[in-house]
Amino acid sequence: MNASKYARGYYMPPVSCMKWTNKEYIDHAPAWCSVDLRDGNQALIIPMSLEEKLEFFAKLVEIGFKEIEIGFPAASETEYEFCRALIERDLIPDDVVIQVLTQSREHIIKKTFEALKGCKKAIVHLYNSTSVAQREQVFRKSKEEIKEIAVSGAKLFMEYKDKYEGEFIFEYSPESFTGTEPEYALEVCNAVIDIWKPTPDNKVIINLPVTVELSMPHVYASQIEYMSENLHDRENVIISLHPHNDRGCAVADAEMGLLAGGDRIEGTCFGNGERTGNVDIVTLAMNMYSQGVDPGLDFSDMQSLVELYERVTRMKVYERTPYAGRLVFAAFSGSHQDAIAKGMKWRDEKDPEHWNVPYLPIDPKDVGREYEADVIRINSQSGKGGIGYIMEQMFGIDMPPKMRESFGYAVKDVSDHTHKELKPDEIKKIFLEKYVNIETDFKIDEAHFAQVNGITATVTMHKDGRIITREAVGNGRLDAVSNAVKDGMGLDYKLVTYQEHALETSSQSHAAAYVGIETDKGVFWGAGIRTDIIDASVSALVSAINNSGLIGGRE
Repeated sequence: MNASKYARGYYMPPVSCMKWTNKEYIDHAPAWCSVDLRDGNQALIIPMSLEEKLEFFAKLVEIGFKEIEIGFPAASETEYEFCRALIERDLIPDDVVIQVLTQSREHIIKKTFEALKGCKKAIVHLYNSTSVAQREQVFRKSKEEIKEIAVSGAKLFMEYKDKYEGEFIFEYSPESFTGTEPEYALEVCNAVIDIWKPTPDNKVIINLPVTVELSMPHVYASQIEYMSENLHDRENVIISLHPHNDRGCAVADAEMGLLAGGDRIEGTCFGNGERTGNVDIVTLAMNMYSQGVDPGLDFSDMQSLVELYERVTRMKVYERTPYAGRLVFAAFSGSHQDAIAKGMKWRDEKDPEHWNVPYLPIDPKDVGREYEADVIRINSQSGKGGIGYIMEQMFGIDMPPKMRESFGYAVKDVSDHTHKELKPDEIKKIFLEKYVNIETDFKIDEAHFAQVNGITATVTMHKDGRIITREAVGNGRLDAVSNAVKDGMGLDYKLVTYQEHALETSSQSHAAAYVGIETDKGVFWGAGIRTDIIDASVSALVSAINNSGLIGGRE
């Protein structure tokens, strides 16, 4: 490794351009242009078929994209046919504008306009590379010669615009903008603007791409501010940003670029594109959404977009991809789960206006995710709070706090020994097997009550195959049953916790009861689920006694 072989390949503006740093946040959505079907498609190992492109186009329209770059019609017959299919099948809604790309060469420009025959409205995107490296190494042309490529293309656009019906919006990109001297990029862009002569009713788009990411994001923002303040007819010019992700900073480039004067974003869903990809529009839009700004794009059914994207591109959305990844809302850590569970309970109690749940920057339901299945994930690192939350929210089981702790250790132990995450149904199964209606060593057949000296219970139970009946008094029904059991079985324990609640299971109403008993070996738990609350309470007591090992040596 020899870092000295590299030099900073970007150029700062000739004057300080840092006014954008005084802005705190992006207060409105930009115009969005999806380039999934062009930039994204050309980066695929197996490009999309015509029908796959049509399906993806329909999804982009459904999400709310109003500008969609569909390809480079002169580059291949496939690209040309896709453009024609959209137009001839009348698949472009009236409020959606397709965008096509062309180099500054007459035969390519001609075929591009031919591909748009019959299209009501389209953006025609002209580009040529302006960077020092491209000028010197690829084209071996002077600044004037490179500018002339842009100027000649702009003039041809004006000629062909008059030859074809339809409304055309012009866009120009000084490709490899970030490796171009800002003063020169400005000179070229202004030369193009002067030819196109934009008006309030016929604006032009100047796209300033991070073709290769060469700097920290604040440098790009300064370059954008410089261009924004010095472009001709700025009020009639839409500044578009097209960041790539070579340094992993495309989202930051885009956000800072918008603060600095950008009006429009070109990018892809989930960031697919050449090399490390384009800017991820899903992340950008959802970042705005999480700050209370409507992005104008609807990702409420994120999973359907992920499924379509993965199918037609043969790419995968990484599990930790912001907002869309399978695990982005998942909390395995016990302390995180506990905080989320308490935060959700606080929301239920307070009903606050704004979302502010620990560890969850947005409400998962806003992108079609469920708290129980997606947020609280259970493995050996999980805690009682998360496990208790799953049991309560999914199954209506609301254990006493100390029982949650005991159950949490039992679940973690299973996960630890099986080396896997446990699904909610598996957690419920552990609960049922460990605590509910346990009648292994000891069983109560009947319990009858009378209001004599408080509550008197007559209890029939089993011991060593013999049926034993005892009568005892208590300050409540469960206490009376417990006293009868202690007498009949010769047991020594203390009833320390009792909790009950109604439990809805499918069409039947049940009751759930939880009992904790303390012996010289600690506290042991049992639960009862029956149609009658008294029966449930007695079952919970029996389960706790069987779990204690006081009878039959069960541990």
